[in-house]
Amino acid sequence: MSKLVDLVEFNPSVRLKKGEVAPFIEMAALPTNARDIPQLGTREFSGSGSKFENGDTLFARITPCLENGKGGYVSTLRPSTAGHGSTEFIVMRARSSSDSLFVYYLTREPEFRRFAEKQMSGTSGRQRVSWQSLAEYDVPEILPAQRAAIGATLGALDDKIELNRKMNATLEAMARALFRDWFVDFGPTRAKTEGRAPYLSPDLWSLFPDRLDAERKPEGWAYEPLLDQAEWVNGAAYKNMHFSDAPDALPVIKIAELKNGVTGNTQWTATDLGARYLIDDGELLFSWSGNPDTSIDTFLWTGGKAWLNQHIFAVRSNGKRSKPYLHSLLKFLKPEFAELARNKQTTGLGHVTKADMQRMMVCTASPEVHSAFDRLIEPIFKQALGLQMETRTLSQTRDLLLPRLMSGELRVADLTPSEREAAA
Repeated sequence: MSKLVDLVEFNPSVRLKKGEVAPFIEMAALPTNARDIPQLGTREFSGSGSKFENGDTLFARITPCLENGKGGYVSTLRPSTAGHGSTEFIVMRARSSSDSLFVYYLTREPEFRRFAEKQMSGTSGRQRVSWQSLAEYDVPEILPAQRAAIGATLGALDDKIELNRKMNATLEAMARALFRDWFVDFGPTRAKTEGRAPYLSPDLWSLFPDRLDAERKPEGWAYEPLLDQAEWVNGAAYKNMHFSDAPDALPVIKIAELKNGVTGNTQWTATDLGARYLIDDGELLFSWSGNPDTSIDTFLWTGGKAWLNQHIFAVRSNGKRSKPYLHSLLKFLKPEFAELARNKQTTGLGHVTKADMQRMMVCTASPEVHSAFDRLIEPIFKQALGLQMETRTLSQTRDLLLPRLMSGELRVADLTPSEREAAA
């Protein structure tokens, strides 16, 4: 055994001048079940806080962020550029560049995280772990070449996960653009009124009215409350009697787990709550409470069977609108939801209520236009769901291999053909 400090330099020196505007990563941007950090802002360096470069690992040292698994690998800075972030990050830099990914994955290893949690100290609710405590962690003796192979193998899985995330973002942007053109900007009808050439196929073009009415919407279309477009099933408020450690008990999902689409680190399981609160792959969920910028959002669930927790709506068809349409609508309304929640913030949290959705009006078209939209958007929706399902499989493979590779129980050379294919 060797100590982690033999492999890692903690909070290394980084050249960054006070007052310099540089890339910034806040705690909210740090993922809980992914390697890459998608949100990178800029901020003036105040002279305090963490400083890092590409190849460094960021580790959240404060409760509950540590217990929730927050951490990330810095890889998106421009060459020779330094970044800075929360004072609650511990920065780890591999002493050998070939160990950079190995060090990151070591911080994801369940045994390491349990060790870190046991080293926490401080008052209740503000406990932290020190880098000096982490430095004493015993690292199994693994040869440098094998460490590099472990990092490369697990990294290949996360590369595919990141590619899927980017592809899903592109698909979502396509759906949002189509929704905006048809149902918000009324593009086809406006083009007709202005005498512009058709930009849709003749069968689609003919479905749109030729004129705008007095409300400046397509003639014959109507405004309806958002609330009327779907059935909104709020999650259950669980009591002690609901929780169970039975083998067939299902996990209770939390808002923090929605973005990952997996059940994550939840320790809660429950049974016998009824079909109303049971969700499964492909369920459309709307998180209506929390941080307006990070929690108020719409998600496709791909974490398998689970129980719906409170502060989350399952958005189900009431016979009027399809799931792909509802997904596009809610994603388009995300900025409006965030603003509503922001105006009702208390202690940094906000919410969107059914009363808000009763007041929010959406423009609805003829059944023929909605059917045409569904035909166009359905393949996009299915592809996005398929990518998320693939990401779940990749994540599960990575999380299964990680502790076995780190412990030495399994070597990269011993992987099965299917495991090799997943990481190829």
